[in-house]
Amino acid sequence: MAAVDSALLAMVAQRCPRCHHGPLFKYSAWNLRKFDEMYEDCVACGQYYEPEVGFYWGAMYISYGFSTGIVFLTGILLYYLANDPPVWVYITAVAVIVVALTPLLFRYARVVMLYFFAGIRYDSTLISEPPS
Repeated sequence: MAAVDSALLAMVAQRCPRCHHGPLFKYSAWNLRKFDEMYEDCVACGQYYEPEVGFYWGAMYISYGFSTGIVFLTGILLYYLANDPPVWVYITAVAVIVVALTPLLFRYARVVMLYFFAGIRYDSTLISEPPS
């Protein structure tokens, strides 16, 4: 995969914050046994992905924020689109959605943590692509 200049696109693609080329995770998000396995460092530029011991503990707060957003959005949608159903419908819908999205919530919480709090800056000179 070619390097991406946009930090937002690199975050969505789950790429290295330094070169925007190397992948952060080893396996697909839908490989439920291994969705959480990250590379220790970038396969393209060598950037180490854990700047300090316990760095990703902070990603739990980001994941909590994502989950809170899902609860809020699901509640609003159910209220208006399903005509305020019983409480068990809210609870079941939120539980199913959050459990189904757990691999993505986990990954994007780590991506956000790495991009915003690791102090790693993009360097476009690290990866040179052959001219096309």
